[in-house]
Amino acid sequence: MNLLLVLALGLAGASPLGEYKECPPHSRPWQVYLHGGGRSCSGALIDQWWIVTSYDCAPTPHRTIATLGDHDVTVEEGTEQHIHVAEVIRHSPYRSPLHSLTMVRLAQPARFNQHVQSIPLPSRCPQPGEICSVSGWGSTRPNHYEPQQRLKCITVPVVDDQTCINTFPEYLYWSPHMVCAGQADTDNCMDDGGSVMVCGGQLQGVQWFRHGCRDPAHPSVYTKLCRYNDWIRDVMDRNSPTVPSATTTRTTTRGRTD
Repeated sequence: MNLLLVLALGLAGASPLGEYKECPPHSRPWQVYLHGGGRSCSGALIDQWWIVTSYDCAPTPHRTIATLGDHDVTVEEGTEQHIHVAEVIRHSPYRSPLHSLTMVRLAQPARFNQHVQSIPLPSRCPQPGEICSVSGWGSTRPNHYEPQQRLKCITVPVVDDQTCINTFPEYLYWSPHMVCAGQADTDNCMDDGGSVMVCGGQLQGVQWFRHGCRDPAHPSVYTKLCRYNDWIRDVMDRNSPTVPSATTTRTTTRGRTD
């Protein structure tokens, strides 16, 4: 199954399925489960080496494992790749009112297959009224705890900035690097830090504030990733892992066998 077909099937299955909003298994091959060091949350695979997640989800290098190709995190399904986190780079200034974004580099590259694929970075910004899919592990019911088990999906509309600003508590500041999605009478809760918002087959957000899990009439807030393309690519360029070339490997091998 090629990537375009996977994307088509995944987005076609974005509508809530049953009471608990479980995703069709393995329909989001870019979804990453970050766990270890006493916490767990989600991220999105954007490259064989790199994951994007929120500030709140920033993992601990070498103590956190990124599991790719997962659906039910309580069982080993045979599709998973478990890779340690090697490097974590938060957007600066850390946790200011303006930014909530973290880049995570894997200790070894992901192996792309039917169950593990990257998601494209945005080529445009999301528009009010656009319908997007949010996925993560955790409760989809406001003010209700559900154990993390199977990947959940909800469908949310992007809302205009002013509607979002009107729901902000006084102690929070609005930032143009935010995008809001979800409203009354829609599924609007994904209680998983770093949950992933995809619109039109592109990564458009990672969760910032779970407002919809406290009041389903309020939109939840996501990092507006279309404003971070340059920063993300710069981080990837500056922190590329050093991989021995085939020539170096052959030379070393010959030196041992001569």
